[in-house]
Amino acid sequence: MSSLVQLIQIETSPRPHVRKPEWLKARAPMGEGYHDLKKLARGLGLHTVCESAQCPNIGECWNHRTATFMLLGDHCTRRCGFCAVPKGHMEPIDFEEPIRVAEAVATLGLKHAVVTSVNRDDDNIGAARVFADTITEIKRRVPDCRVEVLIPDFQGREDCLRIVMGAKPDVLNHNTETVPRMYPAARSGARYERTLELLWRAKQIDTGAVTKTGVMVGLGEEVAELLEVFHDLAARDVDILTIGQYLRPSKDQLPLQRFYTPDEFHHLKEEALKLGFRHVESGPLVRSSYHAHEQADATVRRLVWFREP
Repeated sequence: MSSLVQLIQIETSPRPHVRKPEWLKARAPMGEGYHDLKKLARGLGLHTVCESAQCPNIGECWNHRTATFMLLGDHCTRRCGFCAVPKGHMEPIDFEEPIRVAEAVATLGLKHAVVTSVNRDDDNIGAARVFADTITEIKRRVPDCRVEVLIPDFQGREDCLRIVMGAKPDVLNHNTETVPRMYPAARSGARYERTLELLWRAKQIDTGAVTKTGVMVGLGEEVAELLEVFHDLAARDVDILTIGQYLRPSKDQLPLQRFYTPDEFHHLKEEALKLGFRHVESGPLVRSSYHAHEQADATVRRLVWFREP
C-alpha cells in the first residue's frame, strides 16, 4: 500500500435536495405482523437492527415475521460515517441475552434467524461469546432454524472468530461496506485488509462454512473500484454478495453522492457472478439481511451440487 494518506473530501455546505427515484420508495411500516414483532421485541428487552439502522424494508420483513436481532446493546463503540446506530456509553454485556433471542425466534417460528450486533471494542471476547451462545441457544430451541450471524471484525482477533465459528453458524456474514478509498470516512476503526482476512480465515477454520458480505453504493466510489472489491472477495471464496444503495439516515451521516439505477445494479450483479460468487443479491433496497432465507437456500443448493462427486 502507498504510504500516502488518502483524504476524503466531505462537503460542509448544504447540498440541494434530491428526490428519491420511484424504485427507492418503500411502503411505510404497518400491519399486524409489524406491530406483533415490535411488541415482542419490547417485551423481551431486545433490539433490532431494522429499527436502529432505519432499514427501508422494515415493513415488508416484519410483516413476514422476519427480523434481524441486534446483540450487545443499542450503542456502538465506533462512529462509522454511514451508520445511524447511536454511539455512547456502553452498558455491561448481558450474557442472558442469547436466551431471550432464542425465545423470540421460537415464538415467531422462524426458519432463518439473522443475528448481528454493535461493535464492542471494549470486550471482543465477551462479544464473541454472546454470538456463540446465541447460535447454540437458537439451535437448541429450534433445531430446524438456520442461524446467520453478521459479525463485527473483533479488531482482527482470530480467537474471537474461532469462538463464533465453533458454534457452527449456518452463514457467517461480515460486511465490507465500501471500497478501500472510502474506509477512513465511512468505516471508523475498520481496515479493508482486516475484513478480507476475516472472511478468508472463516473458510480456513471451517471449510464447509457459507460466508457472506455486503457493499453499499452511492458514497462516491467508482464502478471500477467496486469491481476490484468484488475480485478481492471472490479470491477469498466468499459465497454470497449483497449490493445495495446507500441512503443517508440523517444530516449527521455522510452525504449521498448519487443514486444507482436498476440497470446499474443488474450490471454489478452480472459482473460479480462472473467472478464465481454462489449468489448475488443486487438492487436499490437490498440490505445485508434482505431475503436472507432465499439467499441461504440458493447457496446451499449450489454448494451441494458443486460438491457432489
